[in-house]
Amino acid sequence: MAPPLPAELAFLPYGRQSVEEDDIAAVAAVLRGDWLTQGPAVAGFERALAARVGAAEAVACANGTAALRLAYAALGIGPGDAVVVPSNTFLATASAARHAGAEVAFADVDPDSGLMGVAEAEAAIARAREAGWRVRALAPVHYAGQTAPMDGLAALARAEGLALVEDACHAIGTVDLSGDGETPVGAGRAGAEAGSLTVFSFHPVKTIAAGEGGAVTGNDPALMARVRRLCNHGMMREPHAGEGFADPEAALDTEGKPNPWYYEMAEPGFNHRLSDIHAALVLSQLGRLDRFVDRRARLMALYAGRLAPLAPLVRSPTLVPWCRPAWHLCAVRIDFDAAGRTRSAVMAALRALGVGTQVHYIPVHRQPYWRRRYGDLALPGAMAHYAHTLSLPLFPAMADVDVDRVAAALERALS
Repeated sequence: MAPPLPAELAFLPYGRQSVEEDDIAAVAAVLRGDWLTQGPAVAGFERALAARVGAAEAVACANGTAALRLAYAALGIGPGDAVVVPSNTFLATASAARHAGAEVAFADVDPDSGLMGVAEAEAAIARAREAGWRVRALAPVHYAGQTAPMDGLAALARAEGLALVEDACHAIGTVDLSGDGETPVGAGRAGAEAGSLTVFSFHPVKTIAAGEGGAVTGNDPALMARVRRLCNHGMMREPHAGEGFADPEAALDTEGKPNPWYYEMAEPGFNHRLSDIHAALVLSQLGRLDRFVDRRARLMALYAGRLAPLAPLVRSPTLVPWCRPAWHLCAVRIDFDAAGRTRSAVMAALRALGVGTQVHYIPVHRQPYWRRRYGDLALPGAMAHYAHTLSLPLFPAMADVDVDRVAAALERALS
């Protein structure tokens, strides 16, 4: 029998930011300074992020959705093309491809881990080609902080001549163990001739927060120059790697240096810039990334032990062997039918006991827009994952005893 829970304890949301005095001081310093945007805080964050993940370059942007749009656009994905996207993801992974004019080839996922594997990607590629689409990219999603099997997916991309856009919005701090040694997510994939980019999100519930923020990382100088240009209206104020000005007579002074007022628009871009205010916050948080990752790992280990007695009704997240995750979500698997309770009823009971939960995710292929476009796709793994998943509270400020509290509340809600 679960112990009674004290009514006076505060409500535990499924996720929240962890802001400390150093973060506040960093933001205040920007507010007292001269640059609120396009200033040194953004540049400093980009350098620090690239160094942290082992990439040649990082471009900061407004959010994870903007990062996806920039990645697809920089790769030249457009009408007639298709991007392979797992159905178990947030809306933006697919919507950003559609904004580029591309079709989305939805892939199934493993029902336990929620991750797209090689077989699922291959099946999506085959369906796309049957539809007459030109498949241009794979967009594996590193769900909950665990990576998709990138060795296999990267090999598939190389064999098929596809670009890789790793949606790592859940996975800042995750380490890929599938290759030689340990590779931070964001370092990119060697040998991806069609292009390799990684996108991140710094939403408040993510491991580090900017308020709103995102980034694209990569190693190809020309490709990253295009990402940077597209992020700022397609403008070019200085010649980028391997590129010159289209109108050098107008661009350059008598000494061959760019005129200080001059810019060219090489192609239509976006205003997806990150402000220095947001950059200061996320740069400060980046310095505590290891601590945040370690704390989340500790909480997940506690959950595994505390939830074990509830098996097989409740199962902790399935661990994959090819990465060391930086956990973003504690997405447990619950047999609601065996419990005789609907998910809505369980969530309501948990909320009454002071525990917030969420569902990650409704399979994107089931959304009305995509059903109108593609009909009712059969992706049983995604549907099975959706039927049983529930995200429990996970954030660094949680105390060890909060895990006991959540587990006890879940036991009561299911009984």
